[in-house]
Amino acid sequence: MSNIPRCEHPNPQFERADWLNLNGEWDFEFDFGNSGREAGFEKKEEWSKKIIVPFCPESKLSGIEHKDFIPAVWYRKKINITAEQLKGRVLIHFGAVDHEAYLFVNAKKAGYHKGGYTSFQFDITDYLTEGENTVVVNAVDDVRNPLVPRGKQSEELKSHACDYTRTTGIWQTVWLEFVPEKHIKSFKLYPDYVNGTLSVSAVVEGCGSFKAEAFYEGRAVGSFEKKACGTVNGEIVLSEKHLWEVGCGRLYDLKLTFGEDEVKSYFGLRGVKLDGFKFLINGKSVFQRLVLDQGFYPDGIYTAPTEADLVKDIELSLAVGFNGARLHQKVFEPRFLYHCDKMGYIVWGEFPNWGLDHSRTDALSAFLPEWCEAVARDFNHPAIVGWCPFNETWDINGRKQEDELLRMVYRVTKQLDETRPCIDTSGNFHVETDIFDVHDYEQDYTVFKAHYDKLTETGELFDNHRNKQHYNGEATFVSEYGGIQWSAGDRGDAWGYGNAPKTEEEFIERYKGLTDALLDNDKMFGLCYTQLYDIEQEQNGLYYYDRTPKFDPEIFKKINSRKAAIED
Repeated sequence: MSNIPRCEHPNPQFERADWLNLNGEWDFEFDFGNSGREAGFEKKEEWSKKIIVPFCPESKLSGIEHKDFIPAVWYRKKINITAEQLKGRVLIHFGAVDHEAYLFVNAKKAGYHKGGYTSFQFDITDYLTEGENTVVVNAVDDVRNPLVPRGKQSEELKSHACDYTRTTGIWQTVWLEFVPEKHIKSFKLYPDYVNGTLSVSAVVEGCGSFKAEAFYEGRAVGSFEKKACGTVNGEIVLSEKHLWEVGCGRLYDLKLTFGEDEVKSYFGLRGVKLDGFKFLINGKSVFQRLVLDQGFYPDGIYTAPTEADLVKDIELSLAVGFNGARLHQKVFEPRFLYHCDKMGYIVWGEFPNWGLDHSRTDALSAFLPEWCEAVARDFNHPAIVGWCPFNETWDINGRKQEDELLRMVYRVTKQLDETRPCIDTSGNFHVETDIFDVHDYEQDYTVFKAHYDKLTETGELFDNHRNKQHYNGEATFVSEYGGIQWSAGDRGDAWGYGNAPKTEEEFIERYKGLTDALLDNDKMFGLCYTQLYDIEQEQNGLYYYDRTPKFDPEIFKKINSRKAAIED
């Protein structure tokens, strides 16, 4: 499979041995009138183009590189299915398709999914026959629709400010799984670092014997076995306790068996909790040295060209002294989160809410189902230490944000996951939240420091939006700051925050002054610098868009890595 792009298994938390990667060359058509379903494209014989999946048609790696608006696209793939593979169930998985996906198998409609950032699957067994089969996907997307969350995809013809090249259609791996009639459908993991146990709550298809086995570095360290019919709950008492910590993933392997079905997974033994102003990981106050990572790539746009590129972005962040990231305005692929888990790299699970008109009452139905899918998909990742469904919910065309939308999403998130804190909307305008974070792009570090010295002196949190939100003493951090512009060459549309420094020395002095102000504040549990690397015209990263460093990474590592005032 080495000649197939992104050939690795896309989800190491739920991996079966019997699977087939469908990435690579597919037939392709544009559908600029979004009339293909009416015209019966699912039965179309002659196709005019080819595309390389999983790269979007806007990207160079797709072989298409069409940058204008694309309202709809079509994909076709011929697959061969054996009689042996048809003995059980055949599931087709999509890592992500932006924004609506219609699936046809052998010209029959076999599934529909709405939401451009979350994974989904369909059981297509009953549509298949032995031998050659045809899979067709129709993707429909409109980033200018106020009920379509677009994240940082530009709603204008060209990229501008902090909005970039769009992504349409398939942008993560497509694969088949061949599973027994009785199989594991889903599971949630609840590690208990205090008592050294793992609770497993699983949903299964059918009735039978369910077994969960944990291993550490190949050694069996605990198991349980129970009869299951529909659901099953059990606890593994671990004979060895190895904590998942920042910088040290220490993952356990997990094998789940239900009848003939076997799933490989893993888990980390850790817990997170807020304690006053402190953010505790395994009971210890840990300062979150975060960086804004938006998950864009010059040749792949939303899709990393290789798995190595996923790892590299984490390594680049660590090299400049960060211990985690806000995964900003995008639901990142599970394979990236897997490497965060392995490397002990803390991240926040966020959603690309920009483009959604959150002043409308009907925005809830456009947002909540996909957000619930994101939380469910990523619940088991130890690297995720919190959720943030919204970012900067500004008033829209003079209309105030729908506060009850934010309140309801926050409360549903807490129902879905009681183990992590939730920020209702990062920066503004908070309604109901566990953490009251702020964004501050003040470039004068003496003024910036004075802003947050007030928190330690009087308990008052500096906030540019006090007329719209009220601080009640919650745990806090500055979750966006910096954004210092440094551009290569003469690019007229280069964009950053404030006035760009004129010299390298001025850049570093400003960076150090801003960062020191937060490290030295004993009421701040973290910081998040904007940003890790440039993206197109936004040139305020510590690295250029091609991931080469602007300055010596050791300079920033020294600044970022020293002990913070709030840390144990």
